[in-house]
Amino acid sequence: MPETGHSWTRQFEAHPGTARLVRCWVTLRLRDLDASQVANELFIAVIATGTPTVEMTLSTAGARSRITAAGSRVLSLRHSHGPGFTIVSGLASTSGTTADGRGVWAQLTKKD
Repeated sequence: MPETGHSWTRQFEAHPGTARLVRCWVTLRLRDLDASQVANELFIAVIATGTPTVEMTLSTAGARSRITAAGSRVLSLRHSHGPGFTIVSGLASTSGTTADGRGVWAQLTKKD
């Protein structure tokens, strides 16, 4: 049986105070209890590059949810594997950087 899902994308101002809006936006769309914390850490990693905006994308397929945060500047190793990386690694089933190096993503898998 094919999996069905949804996808949402939204631009946010790259400011620490906007992180609360990101968490609320994610909570309204994804049922995973860890999703808002993972999104927060991805968002913070991208704003650390100095990008003016962050594009957040949420995608679902079956039991999986994928959260991506991307900006206009390439992330350094410090941004993609900084302190928040430990949190994301602990909560997500897998994670990484986008192909263009300007974003980070994490996949969450629902536990039965």
